Amino acid sequence: MQISPSILASDFANLQSELEAVGNADWAHVDVMDAHFVPNLTLGLPVVEALARVSPIPLDCHLMIDDPDRWAPGYAEAGAGSVTFHVEAARDPVSLARAIRSEGARAAFAVKPGTDFAPYEDLLPEVDMVLVMTVEPGFGGQSFMADQMAKVRQVRSAVARHGGDVWIQVDGGVSADTIGQCAEAGADVFVAGSAVYGADRAADAVEELRELARRHG
Repeated sequence: MQISPSILASDFANLQSELEAVGNADWAHVDVMDAHFVPNLTLGLPVVEALARVSPIPLDCHLMIDDPDRWAPGYAEAGAGSVTFHVEAARDPVSLARAIRSEGARAAFAVKPGTDFAPYEDLLPEVDMVLVMTVEPGFGGQSFMADQMAKVRQVRSAVARHGGDVWIQVDGGVSADTIGQCAEAGADVFVAGSAVYGADRAADAVEELRELARRHG
């Protein structure tokens, strides 16, 4: 059970110290948004390069961008440990996943709440993780969509059929109140933003979330 705090909820003026505050987490989740694929603009490749140099934990980059076929491999090259692209935006997801892996990163694909997973099941041998969005991508602090647990179960069943070690990540509204149902449905990597950075001590929140996930997984 892995916790990936989202720095979207952190203090952007002090990103290095905010990363160090969650040094007990498994990953640091970095949301890259381009104001095209989603209606928000965050940070891009130069910031990821800088974060990779100072982060105590590997970067988990979630690219909510158009044309990931062109841009995603660059994030792996910049030092991200995992790079997630959206299948809704990728032209050739197989080649893209292979390009990300060839740069030494884990490759993953994400599906929005309204996107059916079934047409993309054949991609499982090409990736290391599937991200099931539990909010509409684009903004932090949204309410958890419990109806997406059926999709998490669907992905877990597909992974069991295909074999291999493919992680299932959930992102959006994950908190102490919702992480248990995510773990029960089959998720094993949990992105949490405000639940971690809104706590009195981010590191304590990471430990609490991990323990709750283990209890229900």
